[in-house]
Amino acid sequence: MQQVIVIGGGVVGLTSAWWLLEAGYKVTLVDRASDVASGASHGNGGQLSYRYVSPLADAGVPLKAIQWLFQEHGPLRFKPETVLRQWTWLASFLGQCTAAANRRTTAKLLELGELSRTGMQQLGAIISPDEFDWRDAGKLVVYRSSKIFEQAAGKATAGEIWTGAECAAREPSLAAARSLLAGGIYNAGEAVADCYAFCVALAERVRAHPRFAGFVHAEVRGLAVAGGRVTGLDTSIGALGADAYVLAAGIQSRALAEYAGIRLPLYPLKGYSLTAPIRPTDTGPQISVTDFERKVLYARIGNKLRVAAMVDMVGEDLTLDPKRVGSLTRQVQETMPHAADYSQVTAWAGLRPATPNSAPIVGATPLANLWLNVGHGPLGFTFAAGTAQLLTSLMQGKAPPFALEMLALRR
Repeated sequence: MQQVIVIGGGVVGLTSAWWLLEAGYKVTLVDRASDVASGASHGNGGQLSYRYVSPLADAGVPLKAIQWLFQEHGPLRFKPETVLRQWTWLASFLGQCTAAANRRTTAKLLELGELSRTGMQQLGAIISPDEFDWRDAGKLVVYRSSKIFEQAAGKATAGEIWTGAECAAREPSLAAARSLLAGGIYNAGEAVADCYAFCVALAERVRAHPRFAGFVHAEVRGLAVAGGRVTGLDTSIGALGADAYVLAAGIQSRALAEYAGIRLPLYPLKGYSLTAPIRPTDTGPQISVTDFERKVLYARIGNKLRVAAMVDMVGEDLTLDPKRVGSLTRQVQETMPHAADYSQVTAWAGLRPATPNSAPIVGATPLANLWLNVGHGPLGFTFAAGTAQLLTSLMQGKAPPFALEMLALRR
């Protein structure tokens, strides 16, 4: 029985471990934290957007980004770094900012989204939706600009087109913003859930699997390489070895891959989220809502409102910036003033490991026994089940269900 070490205890690492276990591998899961999902999986937006994907890179984005930088409450912040990798990533990102590149990436992510959706249905056989507050809520993308709304509606290939009045009528939490909305596009079938609770539930199933070799809570300090293979891990508790290794450690995968001479095109896009309790008297959203221009999403997760937003390019800085938290809180209270108890808000920040074209990296590396499942950006929860299936198929030597040229390390 082949032994595999999966590095990373977030949603991507856990789903990878599960599918590998089911495929007959003996799996050890290594993570530096004492609890699962302590990084980007912990407080994310909770949306499972299988049919609505929007790569960050697109025509017009560079101009918009410049405008956002000069807006007090804009969705983007940028802090120049002296390291070359920030500028290399930006150059690659700008190269993807064309309508044609966006269409290609979107098409591939839709295929991946469908695979992920069926994968989550399979996991429904072992994890009850109640365990992680899963809701088939549908997703409503609202637009404030009439021009942008008309353009989006004209390009929409699925979903229902709603006027601003219809958005507020069908989702009463938007009533206060009715006069500010030009319209929206609603897609049924999109879901919301608690990613952290999902990880906890899946970790329990992983622990109970007969082929699971255990969780190792240790920091990986390096990869030993010889003869075109990884020969072991140097960790804070000593050396660990296996037949194969999977990097699924979010942005930490970037530094670990460098030990193997591999440069991953990843950059940490810092995002914030707010969580507030929904009282019986509150009008929390029933539909998952994305405010397109402000890049803010709203989701009811159980009896809580989860709000996620912002893209801060500030390196690996997890500090909660009070100005950014305050700005997001004010925007939320303006848009949905009666949705939750904002006096009880808790804030969180996470580093979303993004590739220049928003497509994750799944599959082989130049080293024969080192595999990748990284670069999911803000869509780790959405795509985790799909990339875990692809990874497992590739490690078994099986043909994937669709072409992976846009998901490979060399693309």
